[in-house]
Amino acid sequence: MVARRYPYIHMSRRSLNHKRRFYLCTYDVADDKRRNKLFETLKDNGEHVQYSVFLCELNDREHALLSSQCREILHEGEDQLLILDVGSAIIDLAQNLTSIGKEWTPLIRSHII
Repeated sequence: MVARRYPYIHMSRRSLNHKRRFYLCTYDVADDKRRNKLFETLKDNGEHVQYSVFLCELNDREHALLSSQCREILHEGEDQLLILDVGSAIIDLAQNLTSIGKEWTPLIRSHII
C-alpha cells in the first residue's frame, strides 16, 4: 500500500463562516432499525466517508440538533456514537489527510440559488 497526501484537493462546500466546524462521526449500533435510522440522520447532515464514518460540517446550532436527534435514536447501554471535533471548517482537511490504499476524494457540493 502507498500512502498519499492530497494537498491539491479543496472542499468546495466549505463555508467562509468561522463558526462552522468539521466533526468526524463514527458509530457502533447493535440494532438494524436504529442503525439505519442513525445512518440516514448522519447522511442528512454530512458526507458518508466509510461504512460507519461520516464527516459533518456544522455550526453550533446544527451540532446541538444533530446530537439531540442521535440521542433519541440510540440506546445508551447498547449503542455508541463518537463525535470528534476536527476543527474549523475553513481549514483544508485534505492537506492533513493521508490516505493509505483506496483514495478518498471529498464530496463536492455547490449552492443552488
